[in-house]
Amino acid sequence: MKRFTAILIGLTLAVLLSANAQADQHGDDKRLFVSVTGSAAQDRAMPLVLANQALDQGAQVRVLLCGAGGEIAVADHELDALAPRGLTPRDLLNRLIQHEVTVEVCAIFLPNTDYTEDDLIDGVGVANPGDVAAWMMAPGTRLFSN
Repeated sequence: MKRFTAILIGLTLAVLLSANAQADQHGDDKRLFVSVTGSAAQDRAMPLVLANQALDQGAQVRVLLCGAGGEIAVADHELDALAPRGLTPRDLLNRLIQHEVTVEVCAIFLPNTDYTEDDLIDGVGVANPGDVAAWMMAPGTRLFSN
């Protein structure tokens, strides 16, 4: 019985170590999916602050802007600067874009507003729901939505 228990523990450890090695190899252990929907400046900025922090800590980040959150990506939309650093949500978003983070508006954002794809800032695309769902469901992805 002791030998069986030792073998079972050894196999369990081997499986866990193998799974961790695979996650590290594929970078799947540090993924953050951020959805921004808030209309208040703070509600828009904080998810982007956290996305930037996660990026700085080595995470692979993807951002989806929906509803009022989509307005961050509209070039002519005015955004208020926030204390203490005087940054707007767009400033935070632009930093992510500069670091090649995938940033998209929801697939239903443009068809339900007066905006077109030409109104979006450079670096922001239109999401494909199937691609977004697959990214969200990948192992190791953490979700943040406001």
